[in-house]
Amino acid sequence: MFESLSDKLESAFKQLKGQGRITELNIAATVKEIRRALVDADVNYKIAKEFTDKVKDKAMGEKVINAISPGQLMTKIVKDELADLMGGQESEFNAKGNPAVILIDGLQGSGKTTFSGKLANYLKARKGLSPMLVAADIYRPAAMEQLRVLGEQIGIDVHIETENKDAVAIAQNAVKEAKSKNKNVVIGDTAGRLAIDEAMMTEVANIRKAVSPQEILFVVDSMTGQDAVNTAKAFNDRLDFSGVVLTKLDGDTRGGAALSIKYTVNKPIKFISSGEKMDTLDVFYPERMAQRILGMGDITSLVEKAQQQFDEAEAKKIEKKIRKNQFDFSDFKTQLEQIKKMGDMKDLLGMIPGMGKQIKDIDISDDSFKGIEAMINSMTPYERANPDVIDQSRRKRIAKGSGKDLSEVNAFMKQFEQMRDMMKNMNKMGMFGKMMPGMKR
Repeated sequence: MFESLSDKLESAFKQLKGQGRITELNIAATVKEIRRALVDADVNYKIAKEFTDKVKDKAMGEKVINAISPGQLMTKIVKDELADLMGGQESEFNAKGNPAVILIDGLQGSGKTTFSGKLANYLKARKGLSPMLVAADIYRPAAMEQLRVLGEQIGIDVHIETENKDAVAIAQNAVKEAKSKNKNVVIGDTAGRLAIDEAMMTEVANIRKAVSPQEILFVVDSMTGQDAVNTAKAFNDRLDFSGVVLTKLDGDTRGGAALSIKYTVNKPIKFISSGEKMDTLDVFYPERMAQRILGMGDITSLVEKAQQQFDEAEAKKIEKKIRKNQFDFSDFKTQLEQIKKMGDMKDLLGMIPGMGKQIKDIDISDDSFKGIEAMINSMTPYERANPDVIDQSRRKRIAKGSGKDLSEVNAFMKQFEQMRDMMKNMNKMGMFGKMMPGMKR
């Protein structure tokens, strides 16, 4: 995500490397490179020019203190301006009502139906709400079937009327059903088109009038760049939607839509989505995204993802075992399973400051842990609970059972022993008490 833009911005900041202070001359060269990077990322030239003018004005007005280099100061200024361009603060999402009605809109192929499922899953799993999905796309039978399958997958009711060709009536009937079933959120997946047309606009406007939604979200395929921004403007002029959703951020996106859509339509980006999995939906935080674009990582989001997946009771249990130097392969496997639930491994590593650039050309798949799991699964329950008993003979059997070379098993055993030694030393130094202050001893 935004790899090309990140590289070009980093190159622009190098113009200031070795400079003792900010001057009109060295800033001009840097600003020019930043503007070029934004235009290459499919940001409208007018927006890019206005952005860099602000950056230049701020940079020229700042005094560089001894502890900060001109390059570091410029990075901070650009980060702040990028965050401001994308909305400044995260935007509130209104899912309160009896029931709350959320309409999902956008062009065909933008990821509307998948997002509808993800949003329902997010509201159920993270917000404790009881949502219902509505198949309000009367033109594409495949969309109804897709929504039905998604609803089944995440355990959420889907309102479908296959014979009804009145989208407004379907939406109204769905709200009535939601009330009768005590559902507190209705998510309507409306029809998409291959292009903007009057009939489409009128239909969504009529649905809006009939059910008075708390939110109308316009779904944008982030890979379409400036075209997506222009489409969003045309929709907003007619429908006055409440927020934007950026999908397919795991694809080859240059970043133009994320950077300029708030400026163009003056509506906040509320969610970002990547991949097909139902748990790959995140609230959009402008400052965190700006940090990631500039290679600063996003530790806050990484910690939040960990908190969502890690079971507190299990964490306490494992922490006690670490204290007694009893951490074993079964515990290790449990930790791997919880890490995998957090999302795409490369995306997670990219949230660690400085890691994004190092791993950008490395293929890190979701199957990265399969070899380790195979080795652990090839151990007997006794071996998993007692790692020290695994001698060379047992290692040969584990290698054969897991389809791995003996050298791979030996390397894994060595790494595990090193990890246990590190845990033992942390325990001796009393670091667990500092890391986990809320845990009872």
